[in-house]
Amino acid sequence: MSIEELSSKLPEYAKDLKLNLSSVLQQTELTAQQLWGTAVATAIAARNDTLLRAVVTEAEKHLSPQALHASKAAAAIMGMNNIYYRFQHFIGKPEYKAIPARLRMQAIRMHGSDPVDFELWCAAVSAVNGCQACVSAHEHVLREKGITEEQVVAAIKIAAVMNAVAGVLDTEAALA
Repeated sequence: MSIEELSSKLPEYAKDLKLNLSSVLQQTELTAQQLWGTAVATAIAARNDTLLRAVVTEAEKHLSPQALHASKAAAAIMGMNNIYYRFQHFIGKPEYKAIPARLRMQAIRMHGSDPVDFELWCAAVSAVNGCQACVSAHEHVLREKGITEEQVVAAIKIAAVMNAVAGVLDTEAALA
């Protein structure tokens, strides 16, 4: 199923999402790799099979196999890190921050794609997963590496729409 076909299947109450889905996937603030890598990573984080299949089908036209792999790796590693670091943030006790994570995180260094793009994908997934610590850390690195606030916001808009569309698709499937 294409993004267009998916969009046409969204119910009337989600008309805003239908329009937003189209517009966020045409933003000019991001390169094609940044845009489609963000879409893939956040569709994975949103956890809806129908959305993920539609996004990956389209993304394969815009991403190299290496970039597609890296966007999936960003979603995978942030799925773990966001839980771990969100726990530390929620607890707010320095004792927990002093304990080494000892979690394998090689994907952060060995993803094989553009490091700035990977950071952007990690920030967007962290937004979907609600990890303030990770969003802040990745946004800081992005800004240091020259990514503008507009580019960060463009990626977060993709994350927001992917998450909302996944929720509507899950709702409709549950009510069918």
